[in-house]
Amino acid sequence: MLNEAKVFSKEHEIYIKSVKRKKMLIFFTQISILIIFFALWEILAKFKIIDPFLVSQPSRMIKFLIKLYNNGELFKHIFVTCYETIIGFVLGTVIGTIIAIILWWWDFLSKVLEPYLVVLNALPKIALGPIIVFWVGNGKTAIIIIALMISLIVTIISVHTGFKEVDEDKIKLLKTFGASKFQILKYVVLPSSVPTIISALKINVGLSWVGVIVGEFLVAKEGLGFLIIFGGQVAQLDMVMLSIIILSIAAYLMYAFVASLEDKFLGWKN
Repeated sequence: MLNEAKVFSKEHEIYIKSVKRKKMLIFFTQISILIIFFALWEILAKFKIIDPFLVSQPSRMIKFLIKLYNNGELFKHIFVTCYETIIGFVLGTVIGTIIAIILWWWDFLSKVLEPYLVVLNALPKIALGPIIVFWVGNGKTAIIIIALMISLIVTIISVHTGFKEVDEDKIKLLKTFGASKFQILKYVVLPSSVPTIISALKINVGLSWVGVIVGEFLVAKEGLGFLIIFGGQVAQLDMVMLSIIILSIAAYLMYAFVASLEDKFLGWKN
């Protein structure tokens, strides 16, 4: 038995090392792709194979980044956009989950509102942007509401669908023991729907960024969306491309945070 345990332990150790090596290989491959991409971009722009005026150039974007930093504007624009995105993301997730709970609790209301939710989900929320600006004014509130509108309906539909897919046998078992609807929600529906809620969080990351950038296109005087639209208007592609890259990094970090929450939940569940 002792020898079998040693063999098993050795095989387990080899397996863990192989998994770690694979993760490191994937990471270095991802980094290598980025380095090669930016190196080719710089070389092609330097030798005028591609027009640096139209697609910018990494070295020119770095110079513009330093200029923004020296002017004290870099972190101001990043903070404004991240603040608006996080507020819209949190509100969309929390309000959407609460509404989904209400619809699960009151089945009659769910059936009444179902066609309206379908229509609102299909409606391009961006088209409502000018109306929102007219209602609440030209400022951060309008931007946050646009981000909220884009993520809210998707959250309601996805979380409510997850609630309805909970194992009916578990619910019937609790009803047999006299459990109240609140107890069923607390002990069965919500715990079973955590993966669905986390999936909604992942979707909301992208939707919140889209909503904020669209809002900044319409009304902002600061933020990364403002830099993109202003850079396009004055033909400064360095400003536009740099802002897009910063947006990509910020969106990835936000997504990675949500993914870490999922990993923690799975570890706790296991």
